[in-house]
Amino acid sequence: MTRSPLRRLVLTIVAALGAVLVVPTPAAAAPYCGITWGSLAKTATQDVPRDTLRGIRAGQHACFDRLVIDLKDARGFKAYRVQYGLVEQPGSGVDVPLRGTDMLIQLQTHANDALGRPTYDPANDREAVDVSGFRTFRQVAWVSSFEGSSTIGLGVRARLPFRVTVLDGAPGYPNGARVLIDVAHAW
Repeated sequence: MTRSPLRRLVLTIVAALGAVLVVPTPAAAAPYCGITWGSLAKTATQDVPRDTLRGIRAGQHACFDRLVIDLKDARGFKAYRVQYGLVEQPGSGVDVPLRGTDMLIQLQTHANDALGRPTYDPANDREAVDVSGFRTFRQVAWVSSFEGSSTIGLGVRARLPFRVTVLDGAPGYPNGARVLIDVAHAW
C-alpha cells in the first residue's frame, strides 16, 4: 500500500506534535534542602542589653554550616542583628577584612564581667573559631565588645540564605542562651 506524500507529511507532523506534548516538563526546582530562609537582615530587639558572651563555636550539617554563640544568664535573649555587609571595628569604623563575603553579627551583650574582665577572649581574634574545611564558612573573627554590644565577623563563601535562632540554655549555663546562625550551602 503506497501513501501519498501529503499523508506522510501529516502523519510525521502529528507524530512530532504528540511526542512534544507527552514529554514531561521539568518542575520548578525545589529549594535546596527545603531551605526558604532568604538572605536579608535578621533582627530582634530587647529593651535592656543582657548578660555576657561566653563562647563561640561552629559545626557542619548536611545542608548548612552553623555558628553557635553561648551566653550566660540570658534566658529569653532577643537582641541581635545579623546581615550581609561591611564589618567595621565599633568606635573607630576601621574595616575588618574577612575571607569571602562579609556577614556582620551584632549582639546586645557584653563580653566582660562587672569588673571589666573579659568573659570571651580567643587566642587569635582573626581566627576565633577554626572553620577550615567547612563548605560555607571561610572565617570567624572576634571584632570587639563595645558599649554593651558584641560584634563578630563571619566570612562566608557567597551571599547565601541564613537564619538566626535563639534557644534557652547553653553548655554550662542552664539559665543562658544559644544564638544559632545557620548559613546554607546553596540556594
